[in-house]
Amino acid sequence: MTETPPEAPDHRGPEGAPAASPRARALAFYLPQFFPIPENDEWWGPGFTEWTNTARARRLYPGHRQPTLPADLGFYDLRVPETRQAQSDLARAYGVEAFVYWHYWFGDGDRILERPFAEVLERGDPEIGFALAWANQSWTGIWHAAADTILKQQRYLGAEDDRRHFETILPAFRDERYVRVNGRPLFYVFRPEELPDAAEFVDRWQAMAREAGLEGLYLVAEASDLLGAGARYANAEADGFDASVYMRLPAEVNRATRLRMRAGRKLMGGPEIWPYSDTIVADYPRDPHVQPCVYPNWDNTPRAGRRGLVVRDATPERFRRNVADAVDLLADRPAQERLLWVKSWNEWAEGNHLEPDLREGHAWLEALRAGLS
Repeated sequence: MTETPPEAPDHRGPEGAPAASPRARALAFYLPQFFPIPENDEWWGPGFTEWTNTARARRLYPGHRQPTLPADLGFYDLRVPETRQAQSDLARAYGVEAFVYWHYWFGDGDRILERPFAEVLERGDPEIGFALAWANQSWTGIWHAAADTILKQQRYLGAEDDRRHFETILPAFRDERYVRVNGRPLFYVFRPEELPDAAEFVDRWQAMAREAGLEGLYLVAEASDLLGAGARYANAEADGFDASVYMRLPAEVNRATRLRMRAGRKLMGGPEIWPYSDTIVADYPRDPHVQPCVYPNWDNTPRAGRRGLVVRDATPERFRRNVADAVDLLADRPAQERLLWVKSWNEWAEGNHLEPDLREGHAWLEALRAGLS
C-alpha cells in the first residue's frame, strides 16, 4: 500500500515542553555489540563487549580526552528490554526518528549480534522507528594489531543466498515501525563497492521485494570519503540505488593540518590527530541523489590505540552547526527524502555517539535537536 508521509513525532525536551518540528528525518546508526556473545568471548576474552574497549581507553597525548564514559544509560546490556526502551525514549525526545541497526549476514545464514534487533521485532517495542544497514564486510583483527586475521569472512553466494537473506529480514520490512520512503522500506548497504555486481544486486532485491507484495525497497549505498580524498563508491545512481550517503569525517584536512598531523605522529608516536571542522558540509556533494551524514565526534583510540584517529576539539556547538548546514542542504528536497544520517547513536569505542556522557551530558542530543529545528 502507499503510505502518506509520517507526521513529525511530538518531540519533547527534558522539561516536557514541545520542541519545534524537525526539518529533516534524523536516522542514527546503532551498534548492537553491547552484550556478550560466544564469538567475542573466544576472540577477545570472556565477557567482551564494546564497553571493554571504551572503559580501558587511556590518554595518549597531552589534552587527549579519554576515557569517555556513559552517563544516564550507564554500561548497559542490550539484552535488557528496559535499556532499549530508555534509548528509544531519549532518542525520540531529541528528534531522532529511527535507529539504523547494523545487520550482519556473512552468507549461508551466518549471522552475529542479531539478538537485540530480533527481540525488538518480536516484542513490538520500543516505539522508535528502525531500519537495517547491512555491514557487508569481513571481520578482522585490525583494531587489535592483527589485521591479517580473518575472524568472519564475508561471502557472496549468489541468487539463492540473496533470497534467503531477503526472506530472513522480510518480517522487519513489514513492521509498521520500519523506516519507509514513499512507501518503500529503506535498506542500507555499507560496502557497495565490494558486491560482486552492484547493479545485479539492486535488480534482484527490488524484484524480490515486489514479489513479496512490497512496493519495492528504498536502497541506499554508502559513499565513504572519510578524509576527503574521493569516495570509495561513486556509482550508486548508475547501479540503480535510490540514494547514497556521503560519509566524511568532520576533520579539517589541508596542507597545514596534514603537516601538523604528521609531525605530531612522528614526535609522539601516537594516533592521527585532526581538528574538528564545523564547516565541513560546505564540501559535501550538491547532488540530489546524495544524502549527508554528520558526526558529533570521533576518536577510535579505544579500539585502535596509537594506530587510531582522533578528531580533536569536537564540541556540541560545532556539531550543531554541521547539523544545521546539512539540514539546509536537504531543504529543497521532497519531505520523505530529507534524510539526515547521524553516525552514531552509540559507537562508544569509535568515539562517535549521541548518548549522554559524563563530560557533556545531554549536550550532543541538544545540539542535534537545535540543528534540526
